[in-house]
Formats: sequence, structure tokens, C-alpha cells
Amino acid sequence: MSNVHPTAIIDASAIIHDDCEIGPSCCIGPNVTIGEGTVLHNHVTVPSNTTIGCGNKIYPFSVIGGDPQDKKFYGETTTLEIGDNNEIREHVTIHRGTENGGGVTTIGDNNLLMVASHVAHDCILGSDLVIANQVMLAGHITVEDCATIGGGAGINQFARIGKCAYVGGLARITRDVPPFMIVEGTPAEVRAVNIVAMSRRGYTELHIHAMKEAHKRLFRDNGGALSQQMDELLQEFGELPPIQHLCDALMASAAGRHGRSNEKIKQ
Repeated sequence: MSNVHPTAIIDASAIIHDDCEIGPSCCIGPNVTIGEGTVLHNHVTVPSNTTIGCGNKIYPFSVIGGDPQDKKFYGETTTLEIGDNNEIREHVTIHRGTENGGGVTTIGDNNLLMVASHVAHDCILGSDLVIANQVMLAGHITVEDCATIGGGAGINQFARIGKCAYVGGLARITRDVPPFMIVEGTPAEVRAVNIVAMSRRGYTELHIHAMKEAHKRLFRDNGGALSQQMDELLQEFGELPPIQHLCDALMASAAGRHGRSNEKIKQ
């Protein structure tokens, strides 16, 4: 492995592709696999039981695959799985899963995790995400594809951030964030449709119009029970996948004790 700096410490059980770059003072522990083209800049730590895919860039002083910060964790074998082409900036921390939460933390592809963001145990992050500086993701959180979370936002455990959602900086998220919506404030509230994300992801004018109507009926006007409003919305726009996804997400959130759909699977 000619691209490994001589000061790097690598456990004998680690599997490192020949095309990786491992910088000065990196520390790679047991049962770690790193794929082709991934670059670990200096002082990156990967403690154990972590799989990192291809083409990732991990910047100095990140700790990737550390023990979960959970009092129910007693050293059982759990894992972290990271996909391809992610950019993980300085001081990011990502923890492995816990036995109680399924045993694995998962990161998808093409994500940007900015400086000092934190991904706790048993989180499931999709692809094409932007997680800004100092975002705090507690345990058991799901972030769906194409979402953006602004700097310093704090997300409660078991919450779900919906597809193409936008969470404003410094927001306090205690409940699920509906897909395709902009959520801001403390406590956070739905403010508008994330038209920019929908346009960039190729949704049609009809999709965007229907989502604007959904925002008006479900989050802005006080025209009756939410379930009734969703029924009427599905009757009118139910053939559109974004509207179906939004309504499914709202129904799943309502099934959680505190408006967090992941609470349904809590052990």
C-alpha cells in the first residue's frame, strides 16, 4: 500500500484497497474495510467494525465508527456502513449502532457532512444530503434522500427528516419533518414548500403546484381535521408520488407517541 503514510497505524485485520490514500497519523482499528479511491487526510481515526465505500474524502480529526454514546451499550459488536463519494469534513463524529437499535448506523452516497457535525448510533442517512456545521443528530434518526439541515440544528432521537426537506439553521427538531417542506424556528414549524429542492430534483410544475396546495391545506389553513384534509388531498392529487409520500409520512408520524415515526420501532 504505497499511498499509506508511514506514521499511520493500521490493524492487521483491516482491509484497505491499494488505491486508497491514508494520511499522516491516521489510526485504523480492527475489522475496518476501506474501498477504492477513498482518501483519509491526516489524523483520521476509524476505531473498529466499519465499512467505508469508494471515493470518499475524510478530513482531519474526524472519528468514524466510534463506540455509541448510549448507557445500554456494553461493548457488543455493532457496525457502521458508509457508501460512496461522501465528503466528511473536519471533526465529524459518526458512531456505530447499538444492539437495541438494530446494530448498524448507515450513511448513503454523495453526502456532505460539514465541520463538527455528529451522527449518533443507529441513524440511517440516505443519499445526496447536506448536513451543515455542528448539526447534532441524536440516536435512531432517519434522514431521507436530498434533505438539507442547516448549521447548529439539533434533532431529537427517533425523528425522521423527510425527502427533500430543509431544516433551518439552529432549529430545534422535536418531531418528524415532513418531506418537501421547509421547517424553521425553535420549536420548529413548517414554513413553506422547498421549491428549490423539488425543482433541482426534476419534479414537474404539477408536482410543485400540488405540494403548494398540500402546504396550504395541511399546515397553513385551519380547515378541519388533518386526516380529513389528507383524504381530500389524496382524492385530488393521489396519483402524484410526492403527495402520496407526504401523506404516508404524516400518517406514520401520527402513529408515534410524540409525532416521531421511528418511535413505532423502538424496542
